[in-house]
Amino acid sequence: MAGDTLWQRLRGWLTSEHAGAIATPAPRNATTGSTRVADSLRSLLGDPTIPASVRSELATDFGRIEHMLDKLERGELHIAVFGRVSTGKSALGNALLGHEAFAVGVLHGTTTDAAHARLDEAQHDGLVLIDTPGINELDGEAREQLAFEVAEVSDLVIFVCDGDLTREELDALKTLAATQRPLLLALNKADRYGRDELSSLLEHLRLRASGLVRAEDVLAVAADPAAQRVIELDAHGRERAHEQARPPDVAALRERLLAIAAREGKTLSAINAGLYAGRLTDQVSARIAQTRQAVAANLIRHYCIAKGVAVALNPIPVADLLAAAGLDAAMVVQLSRVYGLPLTRAESGRLVAVISAQLAALMGAIWSMQLVASALKGVSAGLSVVVTAAAQGALGWYATVLIGRAAERYLIAGKSWGEAGAKRAVAEIVASLDRDSILREAREELLRRLKSHRA
Repeated sequence: MAGDTLWQRLRGWLTSEHAGAIATPAPRNATTGSTRVADSLRSLLGDPTIPASVRSELATDFGRIEHMLDKLERGELHIAVFGRVSTGKSALGNALLGHEAFAVGVLHGTTTDAAHARLDEAQHDGLVLIDTPGINELDGEAREQLAFEVAEVSDLVIFVCDGDLTREELDALKTLAATQRPLLLALNKADRYGRDELSSLLEHLRLRASGLVRAEDVLAVAADPAAQRVIELDAHGRERAHEQARPPDVAALRERLLAIAAREGKTLSAINAGLYAGRLTDQVSARIAQTRQAVAANLIRHYCIAKGVAVALNPIPVADLLAAAGLDAAMVVQLSRVYGLPLTRAESGRLVAVISAQLAALMGAIWSMQLVASALKGVSAGLSVVVTAAAQGALGWYATVLIGRAAERYLIAGKSWGEAGAKRAVAEIVASLDRDSILREAREELLRRLKSHRA
């Protein structure tokens, strides 16, 4: 890639909006960066403002953060190995490790889960290799999802192919690149090609992976070379042929990994943890927002019922509307506590007055109807009183929904109407709600309560 290296671009993420709430100044050295990220992870894990229900919903994600914190403290760099079935992913892992750590087979489905093993030659650098299911395995969607989840908590990815990239492989490579993980492309089974053919294929792969993998990170390996036919002469001078196993040829890839670990290992691990924790912070914020909205919706409905019944049962025309305004102010005080921005009763009253003024300007005809219904309620008799009272109560209910939603928007924005002002905000709330369905629900609920009260 032109300009900054991928490692430099990734390091910059720690100070970008993508690092979420845990973003810290760019570290002057890897140790400082790792320490700061570790401190941020501990703060996220111990944040007392995160509700228990949210922690329970995101238990798996918080578990990953704990795993990442442990990894940072141990100074490990985790490397995921991806590729199609039969490209030799597991064999490559074993060759890098120097022993049989991963299952190797010729049938689909040999690798069905992630496995971990420490790189023997690099224990002091803390490299950990992660084998993954083949991206074209049977039941591929579930296993591919598992592989991408492993990539999300890995610091670097080796993508293994054994020839030109298929459409499936190129798509997977693009998906992995989008995770912002550094990528190496390993052409396995290099022993099958002649020198010129191998050189040409590597150049072709570098071209196809351009923008996804740096040219110097496209390497040839032979994890499990085919046996070599050897001709020997016996004691009588007769030729005898036999197959002689050849050792793996992964030296270039191993050296590349060790160089990256030595130069960038701690930084990569810190960046990955920072990115993941940033996404978790966003998820936590979203869940808290959803929880608050659910609580706010229940609170608004509670006050809708209280105001609707109070307006419907109060026999004194117009006076009921004044009493209802007090209920609205009390509701806004409660909403402000839900959103962690408490308002005094006076502040709440002023906010209700602002919203009501905008509603009156927008919906003067409705408020006129409400006043007429209030007057009619005092001179009606029999069931018509109940029906008329329910109608007026429904309008009071609807007004409370509008005031509650408008106040909620004001609080979510940090006690602000935004650049457009209160008029625009209230108008958008009115436009977003289905008035007829709200009034229908309100009338049905209030009629049920009023008939029960009369009985």
